[in-house]
Amino acid sequence: MKVTLSALDTSESSFTPLVVIELAQDVKEETKEWLKNRIIAKKKDGVRRLLTSGIVIQVFPLHDSEALKKLEDTWYTRFALKYQPIDSIRGYFGETIALYFGFLEYFTFALIPMAVIGLPYYLFVWEDYDKYVIFASFNLIWSTVILEVWKRGCANMTYRWGTLLMKRKFEEPRPGFHGVLGINSITGKEEPLYPSYKRQLRIYLVSLPFVCLCLYFSLYVMMIYFDMEVWALGLHENSGSEWTSVLLYVPSIIYAIVIEIMNRLYRYAAEFLTSWENHRLESAYQNHLILKVLVSLATLLITSQILNQIMESFLPYWLQRKHGVRVKRKVQALKADIDATLYEQVILEKEMGTYLGTFDDYLELFLQFGYVSLFSCVYPLAAAFAVLNNFTEVNSDALKCRVFKRPFSEPSANIGVWQLAFETMSVISVVTNCALIGMSPQVNAVFPESKADLILIVVAVEHALLALKFILAFAIPDKPRHIQMKLARLEFESLEALKQQQMKLVTENLKEEPTESGKEKAT
Repeated sequence: MKVTLSALDTSESSFTPLVVIELAQDVKEETKEWLKNRIIAKKKDGVRRLLTSGIVIQVFPLHDSEALKKLEDTWYTRFALKYQPIDSIRGYFGETIALYFGFLEYFTFALIPMAVIGLPYYLFVWEDYDKYVIFASFNLIWSTVILEVWKRGCANMTYRWGTLLMKRKFEEPRPGFHGVLGINSITGKEEPLYPSYKRQLRIYLVSLPFVCLCLYFSLYVMMIYFDMEVWALGLHENSGSEWTSVLLYVPSIIYAIVIEIMNRLYRYAAEFLTSWENHRLESAYQNHLILKVLVSLATLLITSQILNQIMESFLPYWLQRKHGVRVKRKVQALKADIDATLYEQVILEKEMGTYLGTFDDYLELFLQFGYVSLFSCVYPLAAAFAVLNNFTEVNSDALKCRVFKRPFSEPSANIGVWQLAFETMSVISVVTNCALIGMSPQVNAVFPESKADLILIVVAVEHALLALKFILAFAIPDKPRHIQMKLARLEFESLEALKQQQMKLVTENLKEEPTESGKEKAT
């Protein structure tokens, strides 16, 4: 059966679509005509409802081959240690994706000091626990300073892009949002309305108990893993053979596979529950999804990162290459009078996977930050492995943007709730590192008899470090001085413009009053 695209079967051979809309197969002709009129009309709405109802399968913009080729040449086709073209990425993919790559680049360079300190600590196996305390203290300062400095860099970028003061109050409802059709009291637009109390009931009576149950189950699996480790170790000590030494690695391998499977199943369940909660805004949907997923930090770092790079980038790239060969054969077999190159591009990109956003990418960086800030004293190579991973992560994530459909550009002022997630983890790291310092043999030797005094001192040090952390966060402004001055000047100019507008209206009213009184006298 011959497959055609109505947009390409026109006599206008120069027509180049920017956005492709795929309709369901059983859509009636009058529905197509209605949709076409909606698109042509000045008031372009209705697509969101069609997506929710299933009439429209997908809407996606086509890749600009020429612009994408220029971006690839300066981005990831040549492996080199250089800064990424963040402004060019923003120009093609939008601010949300550009901010992720900006944060990835910044976080990779921020990990280098921890990796430099961790390498000699691991290689020379220092027994001087003074250096252990110094390492932990540096970790605490590092985790605070890098997040505060990122805020300043983020403010610089988003001010340059014009999204720093962007508000999300007036976002359009997300496609999956449903409810009784009504009028938004703030915007005055017609849109679905859904009571907030129903959403809260779904969150606290269904989603929260489910998350707690999954967390308990993951802890239970962890206990089983510990029992398997003890069993394998006991078996090896009793027999001492070579095959039992290999058996020591089996529990970790099984645990890594089980955790990976559990995480993926839990991710699907979390996405379903978050959609079922029926959040109006895409930002609210993402925030609740992030909160659900962050309760599971048990994924093994290196195994997870390797699997994620394969599943997210290289597997889709391989599948796309295979599909591209089939599409070229199909296009060559067609004898329709159409632009074969454009037809091939539309068919090829229609079958590409949908880019689901930066959630998984930020989650990987969050896991790295958790391992480095929480456990780098125990495993100093964590930062070094994270740096090595991120140098390849830049290219694999860039490739992922190429092998998926081109996403619509989304403006952003910052990295959103992820900033709060990283800051919360840095607070938790204070408690963890203080506990590790308190358990060190040298510190215990100072208090050989009174453990209560040791605990009190560790708690006091922990509170002092938390105070230092918050002082550092307060002392480092979120926005650089020159950005603050520009924003203040912008606010002043806006107020002056408003005053001039008000004075103009008053003057016009005064000019009109004598004319009206003259008319009254004439009457």
